[in-house]
Amino acid sequence: MAAVDCRGRVADRAVMHALGWTPGTRLDIRETRGLLVIRTDTHGVFSVTTRGHLRLPAPVRHCCGLQPGDRVLLAADPQRDLLIVHPPAALDDLLTQPHAGRLDGDSA
Repeated sequence: MAAVDCRGRVADRAVMHALGWTPGTRLDIRETRGLLVIRTDTHGVFSVTTRGHLRLPAPVRHCCGLQPGDRVLLAADPQRDLLIVHPPAALDDLLTQPHAGRLDGDSA
């Protein structure tokens, strides 16, 4: 989990290190079903910042409803050179049904 700052930066050095993404690594960022799918792309228009942070552009943040201070779940897949960013709304969707099923309709 990491927070999005006021400029759309997400700082998680462990994830970036696991992926082998260094400052200047070119990226392709796409929204897919409420998730952000990020891959390296030599022709990508986005890149890892000089401090090694992931920067989510404003149009991407707005599309997912991300606000400064929101926490996102980062799921790295080094074998596929892929990072999936789960915004809060996607986490709600991901967890609501399994929890409801396990509680069998009982309220907490």
